[in-house]
Amino acid sequence: MAEMDSVRKAPDRSSGSDTISQSAAPDRCSNGAELRSSSGLDPASGGSFLRWLSPSLQMDQMRMPPSMLIPPPVSYPDMGHNLNPAPQMSSAALAPVPQARPVPVMQLPIAFQIPKKRINNLSDIEHLHSSEAGKFFLGFIVGLNDSMIGKKLSEYCRESPLIKTICSVLEEMSSWVEQLPPKQQPARYGNPAFREWQTWLEERGPGLMLRILPESLKDGVVELSPYFADSFGNATRIDYGSGHEANFAAWLLCLARLGLVNEDDYQALVARVFVKYLDLMRKLQTTYWLEPAGSHGVWGLDDYHFLPFVFGSAQLKDSKYMKPKSIHNADILENFSHEYLYLGCVQFVKKVKKGVLAEHSPMLDDISGVSSWNKVNSGMLKMYKPEVLEKVPIMQHFLFGSLIKW
Repeated sequence: MAEMDSVRKAPDRSSGSDTISQSAAPDRCSNGAELRSSSGLDPASGGSFLRWLSPSLQMDQMRMPPSMLIPPPVSYPDMGHNLNPAPQMSSAALAPVPQARPVPVMQLPIAFQIPKKRINNLSDIEHLHSSEAGKFFLGFIVGLNDSMIGKKLSEYCRESPLIKTICSVLEEMSSWVEQLPPKQQPARYGNPAFREWQTWLEERGPGLMLRILPESLKDGVVELSPYFADSFGNATRIDYGSGHEANFAAWLLCLARLGLVNEDDYQALVARVFVKYLDLMRKLQTTYWLEPAGSHGVWGLDDYHFLPFVFGSAQLKDSKYMKPKSIHNADILENFSHEYLYLGCVQFVKKVKKGVLAEHSPMLDDISGVSSWNKVNSGMLKMYKPEVLEKVPIMQHFLFGSLIKW
């Protein structure tokens, strides 16, 4: 009831009432209809998120009025859209939802090694996902997801000394931004001061790893440092994307492989560590205006991130008071974006992009028409593998060593 009490106390800006209802949210249909009308796209072909839903829910969504459906552009390759999408969507929807898997802990002694890139083509991608490393990496992501089901970010969770140390390290890295202000330049994106920040990370990274690893595992610095360094964007291109985010998840997985964190720590890894990481990345993105790496443009969830939408939709599963359409209610975003990652992502997108959500982020608008957060979360988990872990341009930068074996 705490959620509902907070909602009731927030003023309804549209009517002057003290109570917010879902009807107070802006009408997503009208904006979407205008967008589709102006683009000439066929609304009856179905929204792009439909291909990740169960077949029965696909049919429910497809029976909606045309104004409730927002299709991806015909030319968009990654969603595999065509003018007759039903068989394709059914195939994707029939794929099982990934399941959590326990992370096997390495036995001592460990022959640590400098991790290397191994993926160059689709056959390498197939090798990864048929390997134990590929399976327990995805299973680890699902385990983190499951740890957040129904949980607010502010809820109590076990914070080990290691978790607190990692958070302290991320806060220290955030403080570097004030010491390295952006340089004056005519272009908005790609501020070269980011390269200076990356230089600091390169120079100080091994020392940060030594603060995190116990004495018995100090030799692991040589293997963990590259994962950590590749988690914060590319200095040459001054960009950041879901591949860098995947490297951070891989770094967390390495900690699990070393037995430094276990399933009891998963909630804190998301609600404390990943949140600190996300805050830092948003600070870097908006200070140095990093280029989006591998962005899907308007037909992506976000220019930079994927995992906060996964974990955030898990938080909202079975919520009695907030539905996917609640993202259109400004008061709900204002009151709960600090508690739920998904709502925080939507609020951030609305702050950095101008215009109507249906125009600059039609995928998010599309998802808001799904009936439940359970369906959204299942769809997100299904999307993560093909949209991130099976993309050669993203995974060609992924690293393999003794902890994540090729």
